[in-house]
Amino acid sequence: MYRLNLPPYPVKVVERENKQLIFDFLRRKYVALTPEEWVRQHFVHFLIDHKGYPQGLMGNEIELRMGEKRLRCDTLLYNKETQPKMIIEYKAPTIQLQQKTFDQISVYNLLLKVDYLIVSNGLQHYCCKMDYANQKYEFLKEIPDYQNL
Repeated sequence: MYRLNLPPYPVKVVERENKQLIFDFLRRKYVALTPEEWVRQHFVHFLIDHKGYPQGLMGNEIELRMGEKRLRCDTLLYNKETQPKMIIEYKAPTIQLQQKTFDQISVYNLLLKVDYLIVSNGLQHYCCKMDYANQKYEFLKEIPDYQNL
């Protein structure tokens, strides 16, 4: 697969019916190994193992509804009251992070109104902190540790 700008972790990959699957420990099951999934699994492990994010407050592929439309957040972090705190959107390493990626995550945030938005393609990572009182956002220099959220 791809070399990422994220720490390695003990990846669990299996092959079934000529398809490679990677273990998603948040969903507790094997899922199709796509380039985007490769990024997701590495990024989630990075947050938990290196930034102190609680595994129990994270979820992958969370469905949202906007009228009749169904959307899926790649990863959500909840606070202890189970309210969404952070949305994380992933792209494959071959996909450049562009305005449309930020537009996509902004649509999710219209529904959730979280404090933090992150986009990553495994090579580049952008995190912004929302400031709703002043109707602006600030790009952070690095992904914050959980204790600093």
